[in-house]
Amino acid sequence: MARQLSFDLPAKTALERDDFFVSPANALAVAMISATSWPGNKLVLSGPAGSGKTHLAHVWAAETGGRIVQANDLDYDAVPELARTPIAVEDVPAIADDIEQQKVLFHLHNLVLAEGHALLVTGRLVPKLWQLPLADLQSRVEGAHHVALEPPDDALLAAVLAKLFLDRQLNPGPEVIAYLVKHMDRRFETAAEVVQQLDQLALAEKREITRALAVRVLNEKTDQMNASD
Repeated sequence: MARQLSFDLPAKTALERDDFFVSPANALAVAMISATSWPGNKLVLSGPAGSGKTHLAHVWAAETGGRIVQANDLDYDAVPELARTPIAVEDVPAIADDIEQQKVLFHLHNLVLAEGHALLVTGRLVPKLWQLPLADLQSRVEGAHHVALEPPDDALLAAVLAKLFLDRQLNPGPEVIAYLVKHMDRRFETAAEVVQQLDQLALAEKREITRALAVRVLNEKTDQMNASD
């Protein structure tokens, strides 16, 4: 049966526009990503881990002919080439302790805008909390138009769970997702952890992912949290 086909391989994440579920929690962010222009030609996209920042960045890059780079992978010599197209820089707060990387990003910020292209930057927290020591860069970030991906509502959490299962070539019954939505901690990171644990447990025990297995995983997570308190 299809549900019994589980492989201990990295999940392949689907990053096409049609794979992104739109709900009230993310509709504004989706609308901004789809806009033909942004104020000042730049946008800050924030949201918790797993909320869809990378997914939306890939959608935007595909639709604009842009490129995506991690903030901590920026190289000064590559800036002129990167500035030739729209560019998305992911996880900018990751370089908060690296002043040299911040200088590279500030150079890219100035050059890509001077070339008339759009700049998208992402981070988990709202821009004022990025605390970038390079004051000029921090001020540019705070001055950019900002849109946030909000915590998931029921519809979005169900869609995220379904997508996480699909990325792992798994197809649990709707009762599994309904139970998880009602009882799990409502965070994207938790959704990813739960799906991974269900996948591993079902593989180890050579069984389908059922509601009973979901109950077991959530109970184990609760026990672990209580033990750590």
